[in-house]
Amino acid sequence: MFNRLKRALIGRPLTNKAIKSEKYDVIWGLPILSSDAISSVAYAGEEILLVLLPAIGILAYKNLLYISAAIISLLLILVFSYLQTIENYPNGGGAYVVASDNLGKIAGVVAGAALSVDYILTVAVSVSSGVDQITSAFLFLKPYSILICILIILILMIGNLRGIRESSRIFGIPSYAFVFGIIAMLIGGIVKIKGGYVPPTTPLKTVEPVTLFLLLRAFSNGCAAVTGIEAVSNAVPNFKDPSVKKAKTVLILLASIVLISFGGISVLISMYHIVPGDRAVIIQLADYIFGRGFMFYYITATTFIILVMASNTAYSGFPLLLAIMAKEGHMPRQLNKRGDRLSYSNGIILLSALATVLIVAFKANVTSLIGLYAIGVFISFTLSQTGMAKKWITTRGKNWLIKAFINGTGAIVTAIVVIIIGISKFREGAWIVIVVIPILVFMMLKINIIGQLQNSFELAQKICKA
Repeated sequence: MFNRLKRALIGRPLTNKAIKSEKYDVIWGLPILSSDAISSVAYAGEEILLVLLPAIGILAYKNLLYISAAIISLLLILVFSYLQTIENYPNGGGAYVVASDNLGKIAGVVAGAALSVDYILTVAVSVSSGVDQITSAFLFLKPYSILICILIILILMIGNLRGIRESSRIFGIPSYAFVFGIIAMLIGGIVKIKGGYVPPTTPLKTVEPVTLFLLLRAFSNGCAAVTGIEAVSNAVPNFKDPSVKKAKTVLILLASIVLISFGGISVLISMYHIVPGDRAVIIQLADYIFGRGFMFYYITATTFIILVMASNTAYSGFPLLLAIMAKEGHMPRQLNKRGDRLSYSNGIILLSALATVLIVAFKANVTSLIGLYAIGVFISFTLSQTGMAKKWITTRGKNWLIKAFINGTGAIVTAIVVIIIGISKFREGAWIVIVVIPILVFMMLKINIIGQLQNSFELAQKICKA
């Protein structure tokens, strides 16, 4: 009975020879690996406003544009940096492999731990935010938010256990649908304002002066818009040949979509003077621009789906990262085994369980979870870029000076962002991540030592039997 249920949910077992057909190309790789970064436009601007509006009132909208421009600049730096990572580390693993190879085992394990935490939070934040968007349109669902989140994670887990190819089909189409909706809203919103429409405004008072610390707090909230960029470099082996070329294409397309959509949404928020409240900012924009017609419900539905599907970026990267770390002895070896459908099923189940625990613990509250978000990924960004910069300085190949400058700039900028997030979000929950990462690093190093002892014991047994 159990086996029949298992077959019905995840399909028949695949042979190892089928792994090539399970990989994806640019068309499906783009939505499945970029959904995290693309979906962040639904809440990044709102998180910036939540910091600025209560403090500086109407001035928040002008400063939102400045902060958005800074975040887009950071995005471009990261894209240039990760293009080089993809080319030089085509076997995946991203920050973990780069840091291990160039900065040593400890740095690699720190990067792996930080990235693992970020992936878990990606699922928790994305699912919670998606449910928040849909319940803000249909308020009667609010009391059931946690239950809906758990149900969605269960669906995501089953979808990913079915294998790479099937999950890309299941979770790819909503990403394209969301991008189409955002572009339609950008065009419609600008045309409506240019046509003379004057949106209703809420009186806003300036309570305190614009300070650097206030802007940095808002900037750290908005940095959620660039999380997910690293997923492409982590999952290069999941692409069909030529995998490096296809991964680079996906990364460039991803950056272009985020630049247009995040920048455009920030402009619309400023034009329409949207105030975060019971309803999510993007839902309010859709209401003002389209009214309660088809496009309003289209934006609501696709936003909900893309935020939920954003979790799939983590489902692509987290199991592969743990498999690589397990292969090198820093995680239990069971995480390096493929399941019936050739996905790393143990990693998928572990990710689902940990994300569910977080959602229940924080009651699916996006603002509470966002305080933990981003610091892990920016630590991995910093270690990855530092590792690449050291690689160029050490090897001194063709154009090494330019490459070292690009990665060095990326390392400095992301290190500054880590400090900003650590300080500005410390009381909001960042301290939890700052404590958890060293604990994970300690555990991973202990697992490695235990594994080496076990291997030595098994070798000694074989020698004795011989």
